[in-house]
Amino acid sequence: METCCQRKKRILLKLSGEALSTEGHRGINPQSLKEIAEEIAEAYKKSCCELTIVIGGGNVWRGVRDGGGVIDRVNSDSMGMLATVINAIALQSAIEEAGVPTRVLTSINIYQLAEPFVRRKALRHLEKGRIVIFAGGTGNPFFTTDSAAALRASEINADVLLKATQVDGVYDCDPKKNPDAKLIRRITYTDAIAKQLQFMDTAALAICMENKLPIQVFNLHQKGNIQKALCGEEIGTTIY
Repeated sequence: METCCQRKKRILLKLSGEALSTEGHRGINPQSLKEIAEEIAEAYKKSCCELTIVIGGGNVWRGVRDGGGVIDRVNSDSMGMLATVINAIALQSAIEEAGVPTRVLTSINIYQLAEPFVRRKALRHLEKGRIVIFAGGTGNPFFTTDSAAALRASEINADVLLKATQVDGVYDCDPKKNPDAKLIRRITYTDAIAKQLQFMDTAALAICMENKLPIQVFNLHQKGNIQKALCGEEIGTTIY
């Protein structure tokens, strides 16, 4: 098999739950799920990386916003953790259908559905060529799946955290609201935090900064971007 690099990089890919749905809709769209799973599987086969994934749950449940003041923050966040497990199991099935073995590891105990997260177990799965999908967030309320991605990436000593988004990278302001927004190609953690760019929560950025874990933010919807990112091409924005 032809590969794009000489050594195995360990990568964590952060996906939003909305990647599995269609714009303006909730739940999981089978076609969207199939397309993203096939792109991940194809990119993984052509790269020579060890790949882990953290997926959000916003297409199923969006924490406090969906709670509507009726469900308290802790319970609402707990429901969000369960939503990430739903997405992880769906993604696992679709990636394996595309020919790549996977394992789902969760931060909350659901033994009948997935393995509990144990760092050594995750590393062993990577050594065996499996894609590892981390679900359940951090296992605690008040933390986003961005924080979970930063935490897991740091725990497994990942080389980079790839954050797939709806736009081409990090902008100086919201490109959906301001047509004059400028794409930032490279920025330091401290500048990103100081400018409150809001592409990732501050807790996640702080974890990455403390562990010197570079972040690459890129457009998920541009065909071939996942493979480019896995192979180390500088697309989108790099935070260092």
